[in-house]
Formats: sequence, C-alpha cells, structure tokens
Amino acid sequence: MDALVRPVVDPTFAGAALAFLLCGAALGTASGLVPGLHANNFALLLAGLAPSIPADPLLVGVAMLGAGVVHSFLDIVPALALGVPDAATAVAALPGHRLVIAGRGREAIRLSAVGSGLAVALAVPLALPITWLMARGYPTVRAHLPLVLAGVVVFLVVTESSRRAAVGGLVAFLASAALGVATLDVDPSAPLDVGGVLAPLFAGLFGAPVLVDALGGEGVPPQSDARITMEKRDLGVSATAGSLAGAVVGYVPGISAAIASVAALPAVPRSEADRGFIVATSGANTANTVFALFALVALGTPRTGVTVAIDRAEVPLALPILLVACATAAACGFALVLLVGDAYLRVVGSADYTRLSVGVLCLLCLVSYAFAGAFGVGVFVVAALLGLVPPRLGARRVHLMGVLIGPLMLG
Repeated sequence: MDALVRPVVDPTFAGAALAFLLCGAALGTASGLVPGLHANNFALLLAGLAPSIPADPLLVGVAMLGAGVVHSFLDIVPALALGVPDAATAVAALPGHRLVIAGRGREAIRLSAVGSGLAVALAVPLALPITWLMARGYPTVRAHLPLVLAGVVVFLVVTESSRRAAVGGLVAFLASAALGVATLDVDPSAPLDVGGVLAPLFAGLFGAPVLVDALGGEGVPPQSDARITMEKRDLGVSATAGSLAGAVVGYVPGISAAIASVAALPAVPRSEADRGFIVATSGANTANTVFALFALVALGTPRTGVTVAIDRAEVPLALPILLVACATAAACGFALVLLVGDAYLRVVGSADYTRLSVGVLCLLCLVSYAFAGAFGVGVFVVAALLGLVPPRLGARRVHLMGVLIGPLMLG
C-alpha cells in the first residue's frame, strides 16, 4: 500500500505525473482533431517506446490514459465540422450535422462536453457497483460470448429505421466481419514496431468515408450563439443513459462506445432527439474509456486500445493514481473542447473542403503505412470503400464494428 500512496504526496512524482499527463493530453488533442486517428495509435506507440523511456512505467500509463480521455472529449469536433452536407440532404444527415446546418454547432460542441464531463462524474459512484456486478457475471458472458455478440448484432439490425436500412446494416456487418477475419491475424512488416492493422482498418471504415463525403460539401454555415437550449432534466437523462451504456459495454469484448450509444437511444427524450443523441454518444464514449480501466483491474483483460497499451507496457495498476489522472484529463478535455471547438468550426467552415479532405486522406494513408506498411495502405483503401456503403443504404456505420465482432463470434 505504501508504494501506491507515496507517489501521491511526493512532489517530484506529482510534478512528473502532471508533465506526462499534459503530454498525453497533447497526443489526445492531435488524435481527436484528425478524423481516423485514434488515441489507441499513440498509446500503442508509447507502449513500444516504454522500455526506452527513463521513467516510472506508471507515468507512461498516466500519459496513455490522458490521451484516451482527452480524445474522447475532442473527437466530436471533426465529426461535426467535416462531412456536413448541404441543406438539400439535411434530412439524411447525422444529428450533429443537422444541428450544424441549423447554425447550432457551437451548442452541439457544448452538449458533447457536458455529456463527457457528466460521464466522468458518474463514473466514481457507479464504478464499484457496476464492476462488482460485471466481475460476477463475466464468466457467464465469456462462456456464451458468441451468443451475446449475436444478440448485439440482431439489436443493431432491428433498431434500424427501415427494412432497407436493416438489410444494409446486415450487409455492412457481414462485409466488415469478413474484412476482419481476413486481416486481423496478419502481422505485416511496418516502419513502427508496434504496427498492426487496427489503425488502417478504423481509419478506413470510420475516418475516410467522412472525408470522401466532405469533398462535395458546402462547408460549415455561420453559427449562432453557444447557449444550450436543452432542458436540464433531459440533459441529465441523456448523459446518464449514455454513461450507463458505456460503462456496461466497457466489460464486454468487441462492443464499442458506438454500440453503447445505440443502446442508450431509447432513454433519450424524443423531443430532444438530436441534442440527446450527442449527449448520450459523448457520455458513452468517455464512460467506455474510463470503465475499460476498471475492467482491466477487475478482470485482468484489456478492452480498448489504450488499456491494451497499458497492459503491454506493464504499467502498475495503481488505481487511485490512474483515476486522478482520468479526472484531471477530463478537466483538460472539457476546457480544450470549448477552446478549440468554435475555432475549428470557423476555420474548417472557411477552408477549401476539397483540399482539406484530400490532405487528411493523404495523412491517413501515411498513418496506415507507418503502422502496417504497404499491406496497411491496401487495407485502408478496402476499408474506406466499405465505409461508404452503410449511409448509402440508409444504415448506421456502427454495423461496421463487425470487423471486431465477427472474428470474436467465430472464436
């Protein structure tokens, strides 16, 4: 116990921890503001470099967590600013895009910040009871994991808005599952020793399609005031629903925060569907990041790229210190999304969308090459083409999580 308590009151350790946390926050800011990049990329890079870093491994873990939490706050910003359709296609747009088109993008950014902030605040009282329940139920879940995952797939398909969308979602799931089976076990040679195909897969499935769609966009229209118009009660209900869903899925393999967001939708007030969706999605995203840490401590199994990196780097699981790091990173993320979000919308809104999208697509190609070599670039291209399919069939892109769920269902 002394080993876990001493660093908290040691000014030297506290100063070093803050420095590493700020470095992690900077990495999370970079990954959060570039579509297709993820804090997982930087966390795994840090895991590979950890043995050569002359510092306590716990400090490296603090940086990894800082990157993950800050990323979960900031990734809403490019999602809102890029891929915004013109007014004629607003009906088919995502809820966040609809708010941007209506001039309420600044409000959407603040709704996201509140959702993520409340998720961290709720994590403290919810952590012990949810971890207690999940630790006892996990052996059953693990023993019947294919059935659990199949149930999740059925839920995602049947909750689509139409029969056409449901069929499109199922097609997207099966195609992405096949892509996962074909690529996840490949160990390609790459410039980075911590390379892997997850980076090009997720950049292609979820980042590139947004950028491709943005090529024909008209930019971000002028945005009005940043006042949150959602009722406090509806805001609290949406944030709680997202946080609970994100907390639960943090313990189940293959289930992402995006799926948690879908699970939380029935609790979102219908009168505030678009705003509630943003709050619930952000809450689920951040809660998933925080509770994955509890899953690692309680079950010994990593659930996210960040916790995989923490496990690989053999970071001591000093939970009090890591929780303080999460809370501090959440404060940084909340401040950063407010400071950066409005400027991001303004700059992107006045930029040449075609040049901007092509530039970021080239960057994602480079990232894919860095993590998985030429094979990774090929995977990125195939995944990007697949990522374009669901919206054109009226389905949600969340079905593309079949890239992880499919291989897990097959064992």
